[in-house]
Amino acid sequence: MPNSPDSDIFFGPAAGEQDLHQILALQQLNLPGNISREEALSQGFVTVEHDIGLLTEMYLSAPQIVAVHNGQVVGYALTMLPSFADRVPVLVPMFERINSLSWKGRKLSDWRYYTMGQVCVAKDYRGMGIFAGLYAGHRRFLSQQYEVVITEVATRNTRSIRAHEKVGFETLEIYTVPDGEEWALIGWRIDA
Repeated sequence: MPNSPDSDIFFGPAAGEQDLHQILALQQLNLPGNISREEALSQGFVTVEHDIGLLTEMYLSAPQIVAVHNGQVVGYALTMLPSFADRVPVLVPMFERINSLSWKGRKLSDWRYYTMGQVCVAKDYRGMGIFAGLYAGHRRFLSQQYEVVITEVATRNTRSIRAHEKVGFETLEIYTVPDGEEWALIGWRIDA
């Protein structure tokens, strides 16, 4: 286990099915049902559970950025295009909000945007710049085609909120869905 990011960590697009399966394995380790409440509060968590079919479709539609160390995916940041809006029920309210809000004087839906389908860093690699490296990968590989990346984070996921703010994300709106979960809709100019 490294104690700082180094040249042995590759940041770039997922390279195929093996990377996709490693993404899903890392995701499983970080779902709320698979970690303690205390760990979820202190370390963060992922909300959506993707399956290999959906992840493969996302992979074929746009680069899925990964951090790889010694052949193992240790972090990922998934690109989800607006065309996937109805594929993940928990994300439908986010896409509805995107279609109703303005940012910096323009309707959000008028920006060339995509959404962050999920970002996660393996426990042993947290606090070493991997999160920022994943978003730098997004800027490198997607900023020619897109202006903005938009995502939402449960406000109780304070570690993720802080990490996104550190990268440069701005809060677009805070809203609550019918199940009572409060979400921060956030955006970042990747073309800047």
